[in-house]
Amino acid sequence: MNVFLWVAQAVLAAVFGLTGAMHATQPKEKLRPMAPWVEDFTLPQIRLIGAVELLGALGLILPAVTGIASFLTPLAATGLAVTMLGAAATHARRKEPTAVVVNMVLLAPAALIAWGRFGPYAF
Repeated sequence: MNVFLWVAQAVLAAVFGLTGAMHATQPKEKLRPMAPWVEDFTLPQIRLIGAVELLGALGLILPAVTGIASFLTPLAATGLAVTMLGAAATHARRKEPTAVVVNMVLLAPAALIAWGRFGPYAF
């Protein structure tokens, strides 16, 4: 199970790192075709979402690898799970069921990592 959690952490860190970097740096016009939800948010809000995703990605890996403040890893996973709940609510409101499914697919391993790293497979 520990190996599975590490793999899940690495995959989620890659996904959230890439999307976070994109949301934190790209102009709204460039994001619009691939992320139509940006219409509902201001640029500072989109940047904040990107920063949260980037910090979550870093939090999944760095504390666990360095052994410094490793309690941050399950907190990062929890934060990403909550972020995906918010994203799912936004997509549900916008009537984008495919995006809601993607959010739930990302939420599931984040919640599993939080459970595992807070509980029986903590560092």
